[in-house]
Amino acid sequence: MTMHGKLGDHEVLRVGFGAMQLEHGEPEAAVEVLRRAVELGVDHIDTAQFYGQGKVNDRIKTALHPYGGSLRLVSKVGAVTHPTERLIAAQKPSELREQVEENLRSLGTDHLAVVNLRRADMGPGITAAGDQVVDLDLQLAELIALRDEGKIGGIGLSHVTLAQLRQALPAGIVCVQNLYNVLTRGHEDLLAECAERGIAWVPFFPLGSAFDGFPGVAGHPVVAAHAARLGITPAQAGLAWLLGHSPATLLIPGTRSLDHLAENIAVAAIELDPEATTALDALDPHVFA
Repeated sequence: MTMHGKLGDHEVLRVGFGAMQLEHGEPEAAVEVLRRAVELGVDHIDTAQFYGQGKVNDRIKTALHPYGGSLRLVSKVGAVTHPTERLIAAQKPSELREQVEENLRSLGTDHLAVVNLRRADMGPGITAAGDQVVDLDLQLAELIALRDEGKIGGIGLSHVTLAQLRQALPAGIVCVQNLYNVLTRGHEDLLAECAERGIAWVPFFPLGSAFDGFPGVAGHPVVAAHAARLGITPAQAGLAWLLGHSPATLLIPGTRSLDHLAENIAVAAIELDPEATTALDALDPHVFA
């Protein structure tokens, strides 16, 4: 199993870093984790201006600016923070442009390697209503303009259907971020399409989520048993299954712990044996599409 994969035109370690959790805790601890991630080889950091009302981007800038040439900063647009609700949809093309510009300002850079469009058509999480129900082609046209201006390198999609991915293909999609893990496999069709087309598949909630009805991967007895047999953690087993399941997969697990960070990055070199792979393949997934 190769330790590196393609993110658009870039080759990156297959285990990157999702920065969302860094909105919690002390800024100094977040800076320490980010710097250690890069020291351990992480070259793909996933963030968004709406994480922690800008706190996360501020901490990335403090820790890593000026950014090395091999570090790929990836952000997400399609939502903004709100005074009374954690997030609301912000799907209009002009709002997407504003969000890209704000990400650039807060990160202190003039270019983002990839910007993922977070659609808001379905749960869990935010959903669009009223004038926030926006045609995908209009959104893509704005992102293409931003790419032509050199502000973003690649266009990605998040929280989309197979039909939406196919609709967006002429825009040159480089990655898809959807909910997916060994216990929640409702988007197998999307994963197959990405693998066929050389599009990076970047699953969010790779170990489950706090949303009701989504099981935690590390707590599953089959996952835990095979992890113990192989001398790895249950979380490592769940992440390693994702890498082994498709060569298109890139991971962005997040953590505020230096120990967990090291464990996550080590997954890039872990390959489950046939016994564990067969057992995890056979788990009855909770299908949510």
